Amino acid sequence: MTKLVSEVEGFLTELGQTASPATLDAYRRDLTSLIEHQQSRGADQVEGLDSKAIRNFLGAERARGLASRSLQRRRAALSRFSEFLVERGLLTHNPVTLNRGPKTPKDLPKPLDVDQLAQFLDTPHDGSPLSVRDQAMLELLYSSGLRLAELASLDLGDLQEQRVRVIGKGSRPRQVPVGKRAREALKCWLGIRSTFVADDEKALFVSQQGRRLGHRAIQQRLVTQARRRGLPEHLHPHRLRHSFASHLLESSQDLRAVQELLGHANLSTTQVYTRLDWQQLAQSYDQAHPRARRRTGRGDTADTEPESTS
Repeated sequence: MTKLVSEVEGFLTELGQTASPATLDAYRRDLTSLIEHQQSRGADQVEGLDSKAIRNFLGAERARGLASRSLQRRRAALSRFSEFLVERGLLTHNPVTLNRGPKTPKDLPKPLDVDQLAQFLDTPHDGSPLSVRDQAMLELLYSSGLRLAELASLDLGDLQEQRVRVIGKGSRPRQVPVGKRAREALKCWLGIRSTFVADDEKALFVSQQGRRLGHRAIQQRLVTQARRRGLPEHLHPHRLRHSFASHLLESSQDLRAVQELLGHANLSTTQVYTRLDWQQLAQSYDQAHPRARRRTGRGDTADTEPESTS
């Protein structure tokens, strides 16, 4: 009999050779939850990991209120771990494939109104070191459309004068512009950051204890700032990222540029993410493509207005 916990550690060690720290942490959390669930049922052996065990685990996670997207991530982690066990000859097949995954909700975070968000960001804070740090995080999240994990993993060396280097999903690096207001907020934070940390700390954003700020702490600080400044909306990092994408797309109509800035591997992800519907795409196509306009005769188009030369 093989202990589940030892195989999980072996899997994570192998995964850590290619995956980003954020990805590795996510897999560790998902598989730790599996271990705890199996141990609570007295089934902490690899041999007990069958389709029924997977179904019971995902059902228990759903019952305690885990969102559909989080359940999907749990399922993906279990599947990859199971494939690892199959390759090692500890399982004959991947039991996850026998279970239907949870449906992905179509609802996306509603972007904040442009004026409302601007008013929130421009509202003076109390001037404390933590609020100065929080302001820099808020401005950078909205300025550059960063994911929570990307913001948390930033080091001082990743920040340049007008851009920041991040490692996104799939360990894909990208360079993202940093706006003027974000640069000003970061300058204020960097002016007092040294009072929190020792010289050898690389993290850009740190806690009062001088350690890298964690995901949960960042989320809580955004909620705190929203409450203090009277924002009548729930605020979390992903909503700022969604607002960044939506506002930029509304202004530029450049889906490809937004895709690059968000770090999406596929254009379809950006299209869904920004709620860009077919009507918008068709309108942009009609306005931009030289042969998109329907012709009614030689030299004429179906449109009565002359085409723009700009």
